Amino acid sequence: MKFFHDAVAGPDSGVPGARSGGSRACTARILLATVLIALAQAACAQYPARPIRIYVPNPPGGATDTLARLLSPKMSEGLGQPVLVDNRSGSNGNVATEMTGKAAPDGYSLLLGADAQVVISPHMYSMQIDALRDLLPLASLVSTNMVLAVNASLPVNNLAEFIDYARRAKPPIPYASIGNGSQHHLAMEMLKIRAGIDLVHIPYKGGGPATIALLAGDVPVMFGGNSVAGQIKAGKLRVIALAGKRFPAYPDVPTLADTYPGLEVTPWLGMFAPTGVPLQVLTRLRGEISRVLGDAEIRDKLRGLGGLQPFVTTPEEFAAFFRSEYEKYGQVVKAVGVKVD
Repeated sequence: MKFFHDAVAGPDSGVPGARSGGSRACTARILLATVLIALAQAACAQYPARPIRIYVPNPPGGATDTLARLLSPKMSEGLGQPVLVDNRSGSNGNVATEMTGKAAPDGYSLLLGADAQVVISPHMYSMQIDALRDLLPLASLVSTNMVLAVNASLPVNNLAEFIDYARRAKPPIPYASIGNGSQHHLAMEMLKIRAGIDLVHIPYKGGGPATIALLAGDVPVMFGGNSVAGQIKAGKLRVIALAGKRFPAYPDVPTLADTYPGLEVTPWLGMFAPTGVPLQVLTRLRGEISRVLGDAEIRDKLRGLGGLQPFVTTPEEFAAFFRSEYEKYGQVVKAVGVKVD
């Protein structure tokens, strides 16, 4: 109480123990802090007062862009301000990621990014931000699955048979990926390590070219997503394992973790903000995102986008998951020695 007594007492206050110079300075600091707190609270109470911008690290038309354009109108309705989708592709998604990490922490600049951009790229590129320090995990959005697909002519019907086939193959069989450092690449490298097999990586520029090579028999196996789904239905490719959790589209296909516990690769998309956004603003944004993801119409549309599933977590769970994914891929990138093309 003496500190408060001295801080508020002025030189002519008549309060015993009052000090002139020190008390005035202390009082000024208290008043300044009070004003700043009041201004911050007022800004939060009025949020949002202008349009919100969602940076997308990909060109228009991809899954990330489509998801952003699906969510933004619904978020606009709830927030009472336009939510704009701003495509900032370049440097493997690093442009949008860095813009978000360096933006003012006021809730008006957000990133809708894939896990590859926030937990893999930082280990392979020299970036202008530190993803763990400068990006705040706002909300998890959706997840999907990759499948381990083989050419239908390959004489294997399940993961165990594939592992045995790969162990006996001389020379080692090649596998396709959509590019160096992609999850498709790292998932196979993780399987190689756990299963003790040797495969040769053949990177392609995207899922389309990689799938064409798999169909042609240039490579007999790859981890794939939407690009292989139609060919699986047509019977030209065979699924022998799921990279992540059980998936409705393939209810009878086992996961990698069924054979190798802990081995799981589940692609996901999330919303991020610059670190330092006030809690009241974060709470408002998270509430709106949760409301939108709970909308039945939105869920139906998500399933039509290559089987995307709502990925719902608490803020604490998403923050812990983000860190664990960051560390997991950092270890794999280091072990494999991935080099950027």
